[in-house]
Amino acid sequence: MLIDTHCHLASACYRGSLAAVEARARSGGVGHCVSLGTHPEDDWADQLAMEGLSPRFVTPCLAIHPTEVHRTSPGDVGKLAALASARPLGAIGEAGLDYYWPAPEGWSEEEYHRRQRELLEAHFRIARACGLNISLHTRDRRGSACFRDAVDIARRFPEVRPVFHCFIGTREQAEVVFRELDGLISFTGIVTFKSSAKLREVAAWCPPDRFMIETDSPYLTPEPHRGKTNEPAYARYIAACLAVLRKVDETEIERLTSKTARNFFRLAC
Repeated sequence: MLIDTHCHLASACYRGSLAAVEARARSGGVGHCVSLGTHPEDDWADQLAMEGLSPRFVTPCLAIHPTEVHRTSPGDVGKLAALASARPLGAIGEAGLDYYWPAPEGWSEEEYHRRQRELLEAHFRIARACGLNISLHTRDRRGSACFRDAVDIARRFPEVRPVFHCFIGTREQAEVVFRELDGLISFTGIVTFKSSAKLREVAAWCPPDRFMIETDSPYLTPEPHRGKTNEPAYARYIAACLAVLRKVDETEIERLTSKTARNFFRLAC
């Protein structure tokens, strides 16, 4: 059974169709999904409700996405802490830093990025207090400042293991994640793109216990369905690509990534 370790099942793309999404996923060998929340007003309630509807298929994670920091209050952080301590979550996520998108109107870039870093530290504190790991978003417009800042913050919380979701970095950056943070990386459909030669090299090299598979659906649809709405069923195309790159059977990719996912997110499936 494959596990999709990062998707957004509360997206409007899937509204009212969870059963159909699950059926297509299971028919493709994807038996469980970790679904990430991004803001208390947007999707937290839906994430928790989906777990209630299909607990054997969905494990929720909750956090405030960095691009939503301007819509965030201390009360939201407190709500996350209360929820994370009151009920089981797979991890804290999708948290992180995003220096790709410009600051919202009325905010300077400096203030926008500073507030993101403060929010990320708050997420790490909650994860540490609740004994959870954390799923990290990092995206730079240019350079790697975002990645470096996230690593610097993660170093202060050695009790919390991070996964750098949708990893598109270099081997050197992956080595930092593994060596300094005891962290993981996860590969999306981007690894199936022919233009992603450098990322494919990382995927071929990556230690077998340090990576997971994710769709990030409804985004980043893999080949051969690029251009369509992504969904968990398409995780099998990522697994197939990784098997070719690593010169192993697909069942080995399934075994390795599912074991890693179960350990990281404390899954019972």
